This record gives sequence, structure tokens and C-alpha cells, in this order.
Amino acid sequence: MAYIGRTPEYGAFESQNLTADSSTTTFTLNYSVGSTSSIIVSVAGVVQQPNTGYSISGGGTSLVFSAAPTAGETVFVIFLGLIRDVGQFLNSGIITAQTSEATVADGDEILIYDTSASALRRMTKANFSPTVTLSYVNRAYTGDGSDVTFTVTNGTSVNDVLVFLNGVAQAATSDFTISGAVLTFAVAPANQDAIIIRELPRQG
Repeated sequence: MAYIGRTPEYGAFESQNLTADSSTTTFTLNYSVGSTSSIIVSVAGVVQQPNTGYSISGGGTSLVFSAAPTAGETVFVIFLGLIRDVGQFLNSGIITAQTSEATVADGDEILIYDTSASALRRMTKANFSPTVTLSYVNRAYTGDGSDVTFTVTNGTSVNDVLVFLNGVAQAATSDFTISGAVLTFAVAPANQDAIIIRELPRQG
């Protein structure tokens, strides 16, 4: 029968035969896969259920059976999808490997996907991880049984401090309040009570 138009094209799926020995449960795959649903696994003619009959480990490089296939059984894998490492040109170079952000030097360039422009942008680590200077203020006072007010940095709020009375954390607004540069306890700390006021770090 004649066919009008372009000739249909059919995809070809890679396959891999495995040798069962009744004890081995983990097999190295010829291709890395993204998930258990990226392959079809058959043992003795029975298709195995993903995540039940088998799982994937090693970042998609190993197939792990829940029970070792019996020696002599026909075991094979059909790959429906593979993990691809796609190189991206950057000036005259090409990216051939990946690294974690923690190991990137400040001067190195990093590719960031700009969703508003639907394009890749080159940035240095310093562009999105600026150096931040944090300052801590710790204040120690001793109660005298009558004073309820103690000095803090002007502009501090109850959410900016941790207050301890003899090591016990005090509840903001109910145990103490802050106005301007003054922290006021609801009840005066007893004589010789140890008061610690830790102002949380602020960006300097």
C-alpha cells in the first residue's frame, strides 16, 4: 500500500541482558536513568513493577532487585529514557562536568537561568552570595529585686532578642517588652538574678 507524505520513523530503545546467579541483586546499568519508570525490567518473562520488584541506586547507574533473580532465568532491561549531560558553550569553553556551589571560587562564573528573559545568565558566586557582616551584642545584668528596665540597642524589637533569666528563656511581650532602647520586664528580676540579653545579629 502506498504511503503519502513523509515516511514514519520509529524510535529504537536500548536494551541490556543481565546474568542471574540466584544471589546477586545489584547490577550495573549500561546507561544512567532518571527513575525506575525510565526502564522496563523483565525476569523470566515477567515484567517487574517499579519500586516493588526493583529500585535504582547510585544516581541512576545501578539496578537493585528486591530479590535476586534465579540462575538460568532470562533477565533483561529496556531503556525508555536516559540521563543526558548536555554541554553548554561559555565563551570559548564547554562545560563537561558539574560541581557543587560550595566548591565554586568567588571568581568563577556560574550559569543561572533567568526565567523572566528565558535565557541563561553568567554570574560570579560573589554576585549572589555577597559578603555579609554580622554583629552580635550580648548584655549581662544582675537583678536587684526592684529594677524592671534594662538598656538595649536603640531600635531593637522583641523579635530581635533572646532574653534569659537564670538561664530560663523569657517570652516576648508577656515576660518583657521593648521600647526604643529600653527593655522592660513584666516583673522585676529578684536580687542576684542573672540576666542575659542577646541581641540577634544584624546585617552590617
